[in-house]
Amino acid sequence: MPDNSKPAAKKAFALRVDPALHDAIERLAASELRSVNAQIEVLLRDALARRGVKLAPPVRAKRGRPPKREKK
Repeated sequence: MPDNSKPAAKKAFALRVDPALHDAIERLAASELRSVNAQIEVLLRDALARRGVKLAPPVRAKRGRPPKREKK
């Protein structure tokens, strides 16, 4: 039986874009404190939402320090 406790890994693929488009995405990502990859994902999700495509919310990475373990 598969382990469903871990979130699904993101799908990796190569994307070729015009250098001017990449530069514009890079500037936008920097202004929103995101990586280019995260910015592309946000732009794609926004475009799909405008077209009426419903997606599950993205799986967010856990942030912050893990809880301390008690010493035995």
